[in-house]
Amino acid sequence: MSEIELEALNFPDAPKMVSATFPGPKAAAALALSARTESMARGGGRMPVVMDRAFGVTIKDPDGNTFIDLSAGVGVSSVGRCHPEVVQAIRDQSETLMHAMEVNNTKRTDLAAKISEIAPDGLKGDCITFFTQGGSDALEAAVKFAKRVTGRHQIIAFHGGYHGIWNASNALTTGTAYRKGYGPFMGGVIHAPYPYAYRFPFDTTHKSAEQISGEYIDYLLNTPYTGADDVAAVIVEPVQGEGGYVPPSPEFLQLVRKACDRSGALLIVDEVQSGVGRTGKMWAVEHSGVKPDMLTFGKGMGGDVPMAGLIMRSDLAAKIPDGSAPNTFAANAMSAAVSLTNIRLLQDPKLDLINRAHTLGLEVQERIRSFNSPYVGEVRGRGLMIGIELVEDKVTKVPLTGEKLGKLMDYVLSHGVLMVPCGRYTNVMRVMPSLTIPRSLLFKALDVFGEGLAAL
Repeated sequence: MSEIELEALNFPDAPKMVSATFPGPKAAAALALSARTESMARGGGRMPVVMDRAFGVTIKDPDGNTFIDLSAGVGVSSVGRCHPEVVQAIRDQSETLMHAMEVNNTKRTDLAAKISEIAPDGLKGDCITFFTQGGSDALEAAVKFAKRVTGRHQIIAFHGGYHGIWNASNALTTGTAYRKGYGPFMGGVIHAPYPYAYRFPFDTTHKSAEQISGEYIDYLLNTPYTGADDVAAVIVEPVQGEGGYVPPSPEFLQLVRKACDRSGALLIVDEVQSGVGRTGKMWAVEHSGVKPDMLTFGKGMGGDVPMAGLIMRSDLAAKIPDGSAPNTFAANAMSAAVSLTNIRLLQDPKLDLINRAHTLGLEVQERIRSFNSPYVGEVRGRGLMIGIELVEDKVTKVPLTGEKLGKLMDYVLSHGVLMVPCGRYTNVMRVMPSLTIPRSLLFKALDVFGEGLAAL
């Protein structure tokens, strides 16, 4: 597909701010109503953005301001919002079947078969999918099933990890905002250092962060007196998401896989944010050549509709009793039809969206480095999953202050660009647009970001 055709899948006037103030009067009224009627426990509740309409990577607020969205709904809209073929799939499916309870429906069965085709090695062609509505639900299922099939109870996760906000999934997650005041959580969770090389706590003179982290997992699993004597699974993000968009070298997952094999623990990769083409492969774990035992997915699979789930080896699924994990709304016919459409678009050789994510991601990283900003400590990522770590000083790596981050956010928003921060100090700006983003809109948005950095 040409860039002109991709541009046609977006509002043509982005970015464009038409209200005299931001937020404008209609958006301000909507924000005030939301503050009175909706819980702000959700992640973006206080962000001064109100979405009224969306098309592709562009969104309009009630005042008519048009934004370029570099967040893809936090990695959700792989093929852009309201893609015409997705909209048509919704129309067609809405006339035949939507909710189907938990009995079989043809679209869900077709989707399970398609997922088996596109799953990474180790699962491809010999797996079973358990569908859920969201990523947190998928991780809850992963923990529950891992305990059942192994007969063990401990789980190893990683510092900086984000796996959800319910009980088991929140126990795995380490973000303070998600944990403080909500405990106690599920017991038996052991956290280990993730190979976040830019801020790694140990000396890497003789070994890389990936080597140290991977060997530490082997030490936990296969050495007496570590307390990790009943581990059912190691759960890991192949590219860490909320913890700062950290892409470790392939060696890390390879070492973790070997350690799990020695101990009998399962390896579960959490691909809720990194999967479905975002990193330049269908699954981020494929960059390492590692074969997972289970894989969680979400976000980009359903795009405009909720869809998530757990893919597991068939032999493991055979050990889970029928009817032991009911889920009324999982993979209804509508969400399954949309997911099948999204997969078809991602695999379309004429669009070549997954390979395009790889090449475009390299260009994005180079463009950001070319800003030569004193505040950019590191640019990292895979495909269109890119993190920009912002610091006060490149030598000390002191995180950018909240005041300066707020000024930067105000600048980009008031100039029509939507970006979402992450990271352990909330100082990592993400570039994670839809894979269909036109180059023209992408680099317009990046230029606004660069101008915002220069204005600090």
